[in-house]
Amino acid sequence: MDRIPEPELMDDEEQAQAYAEADFSEPHSRFIELCQSIIGSGATGYALDLGCGPGDIAMRFARAYPTMCVQGVDGAQAMLDRGLEVLAKFPELSDRVELIHGVLPGARLPRETYDVIISNSLLHHLHDPQVLWQMVKHFGRAGAMVFIMDLMRPDSIDEAEALVEAYAADEPEILRRDFYNSLLAAFKLEEVRAQLQRAGLANLIVEQVSDRHLTIAGHLRG
Repeated sequence: MDRIPEPELMDDEEQAQAYAEADFSEPHSRFIELCQSIIGSGATGYALDLGCGPGDIAMRFARAYPTMCVQGVDGAQAMLDRGLEVLAKFPELSDRVELIHGVLPGARLPRETYDVIISNSLLHHLHDPQVLWQMVKHFGRAGAMVFIMDLMRPDSIDEAEALVEAYAADEPEILRRDFYNSLLAAFKLEEVRAQLQRAGLANLIVEQVSDRHLTIAGHLRG
């Protein structure tokens, strides 16, 4: 099944509200667990969360790594607004988590380089996947740790529909629709490996970690 791209930004108010109210605790907890298995538990410094959405991953990461500061960037102000509302309820995170509005690749960030770069479910939104890989190369210092998780495109429409029924049957229609469209917009393992080869990041490891997710992880070469 060929890839069918979807809109890059999720800046619709109804969409942002639906995502803010949805329960993503299972996949987001899994993201942190897998991330810790790759980069360990003692990382310090600054982390960059590319395509942070409402910031749930950034806040979870900050809790998992209490000696790190996390700066998340996203092009959808509606998503960031929801995240800022949540962040305001956790003053213990306010000095270590910052949510920044900016459209990649032109976003202006507070730092020139970061010690860790993470991203969850951004890749499938990008019409040009090299945007993500060039951001990783540009903002990751030599030796920086990288952990990225995204959806993986199924082999057929029937498989995509089955995944929606398995994991989003009780969700609002807007989330079911977005999940389906995101599955169709996602990349295959071999496609991601080809993207990394082109970007000069072939040392990063691409793995399937569930029936709908893949990860890209490793260290940036000096």
